[in-house]
Amino acid sequence: MKKLFIIFAILCLAAPAMAADWNFYGSARMGTFYTDVDTDVSGVDNTSRTNWALQGNSRIGATVKVNDQIGGGFEYGSGPNLRKLYGTYTFGGGSELLLGQTYTPTSTYFYSNSVFDGDGDLLGVGQFYAGRNPMVQWKTGGFKIALVTPTTVADTANYVVDLIIPKIEASYGFKRDSWFMDVYGGYQTYDLNYVVGNDPTVNAYVVGLGGGMNFGAFYVNLGGHIGRNLGNYGAYAPGFSGTRAINQSINIDANQNEQDNDGWGALGVIGFNLSDMWSFEAGYGYETSELDNDAAGDPSETVQQMYVNATINIAPGFFIVPEVGIAKYDYANTGDLDPQPEVFYAGAKWQINF
Repeated sequence: MKKLFIIFAILCLAAPAMAADWNFYGSARMGTFYTDVDTDVSGVDNTSRTNWALQGNSRIGATVKVNDQIGGGFEYGSGPNLRKLYGTYTFGGGSELLLGQTYTPTSTYFYSNSVFDGDGDLLGVGQFYAGRNPMVQWKTGGFKIALVTPTTVADTANYVVDLIIPKIEASYGFKRDSWFMDVYGGYQTYDLNYVVGNDPTVNAYVVGLGGGMNFGAFYVNLGGHIGRNLGNYGAYAPGFSGTRAINQSINIDANQNEQDNDGWGALGVIGFNLSDMWSFEAGYGYETSELDNDAAGDPSETVQQMYVNATINIAPGFFIVPEVGIAKYDYANTGDLDPQPEVFYAGAKWQINF
C-alpha cells in the first residue's frame, strides 16, 4: 500500500510537467586555436600557446509550451552556469510578456560569425553586447521594451549606490526576404553617495543600428553603436589571450567629480554561401572609447579585430569552422607608453548540436 501511495504521489506531481510540451536541446563546442601574443612591452616576452578546450558556451536546455498562453525555457552552460531561465505569457492579441533571464533587447544581435574566443562574434569589437540579464519584457511584432536588472559598481568602503529605476531598453526590427534592419537603445542611471565630498551621478546609455542584405549567394551585414560609460552600462569588452580589455567606464576623480567615457564601435561582414556544405566569411570590427579627462589629455583606447573563416557542414547538426585572424589593442599610458599589443590566432571551432 505504501508503494502504491508513493507511485500515486509521483504521478500527481509529474502530471503538470507531462502535460507541457518539452523540447530539449544541446550543443557541444570545442575550441582548438593557436595564439601568438606580441605584448609590445619591453621586458615582457611574447607568448605562444595552443588552446584545446570545451567552449564555455556549450549548452543544454529546453523550451517549454504549456498551452497557447504559458511557455518558457532554460539553458545551462558548461561552467556550469545559468544562461537562461524565463517564463512567457502570450496575450490574446499576440503580444508577449517575458519574466526572467535571457538576451535583452540590446543584446540579441549577432551580425558576425567569428568563432575565436568562444564564438566571439565581434562582440565588444564593433558589436554591442551586454549579455543575458534578468528583466521584465513586453514584445509585440518586431518591438521590444524591457526593464532590466541594472549594472552598478560596488565599492561600499567609499560609498553606497543609490538606485531608483532599473535599466531601460528597447529595440525594433524590420525583416524582409532579402534584407533586415535593427535599431536599439538603452539607458540607466544611479548615484554614488560618498561619506564626504560630492555625490556624482553615473549616467550610461547606448544607441545602435544594424542590418544586412542578401545578393543571391552573397550577404553583407553592417552595424554600429555609440554610447557613454558603456563599461558602467555592462557592455562586454573582450581581453583576448590575456590582454587587457579597453577601458569604457566612468572615472571618479579625487574630488568625487565624474569624468565620462564616450565610445563607439562599428563592424562589417561579407560572406558567400558556396554550397550546402561550404560557406565563407570575412569581417572587421572596431571599438574605441575616450575618457573626458583634461589633465590627461582625454586618453582614448581602441581594439580592432579582422578575420576570415569557412563553415564546413559535415552532417546535419555537425560542422567545423576554421578561422584565422588578428586582434590589435591600443592602450593609454599603461606599462610602457601607449603599448599596442597584437594577437594572431589560427584554428577551428568544432560543433555538434543535438
